[in-house]
Amino acid sequence: MRRTALENGLANASASAHPGGLYGLRVFVVEDEAMVAMMLEDMLADFGCIVMGVAGTVAQALERVTTSSMIDAAILDVNIGGEKIFPVADALTEREVPFVFSTGCSLGDLAERYPQSQTLAKPYLPETLASVLADCCRRLPPHLRAGATAGSFL
Repeated sequence: MRRTALENGLANASASAHPGGLYGLRVFVVEDEAMVAMMLEDMLADFGCIVMGVAGTVAQALERVTTSSMIDAAILDVNIGGEKIFPVADALTEREVPFVFSTGCSLGDLAERYPQSQTLAKPYLPETLASVLADCCRRLPPHLRAGATAGSFL
C-alpha cells in the first residue's frame, strides 16, 4: 500500500519526535507485576513503539515468542512468578530478536549467559529505558537491519 505525501510527512515528523529513533519498534513485554507492565506500556507508547503484547507468565511469553514473527525487541523481567525468564530469552536469541532484561534482583550470570543483552535495574527512568532499548536494537545483525523500513527504529 502506498502512502501519500501527507502520511509520509506525518510519519517522519512522528519518528523524529520520539526518543532514540524507536518510532514503530514492535516490542513484546514480559512482566508479572500489572502496575509495572502498565507503566512500561505507557513509556513505550510515549517512545512511539508498538506494544505487541504483555505476558505475565513464562508459558504465555514462550507461546507468543514462538508463534509471532512480528516482534522487533522484547523487555523481559528476569523473575516471573518465581520462574526464571531464561527459556524465553533462549527462544528470542534463537530468533535473533534483541531483548533487554529488567530486574530488581541480583544480576547473577546474565551478562555471561546473554552477552548481547543489556540489563535495566528497577526502578529506572523512561530516558534510561529508551537509551538501552535503542542501543540494544542497534546491535541487530546486519541482515536484520537491512530489512528495516523508513521511520523504523534503526
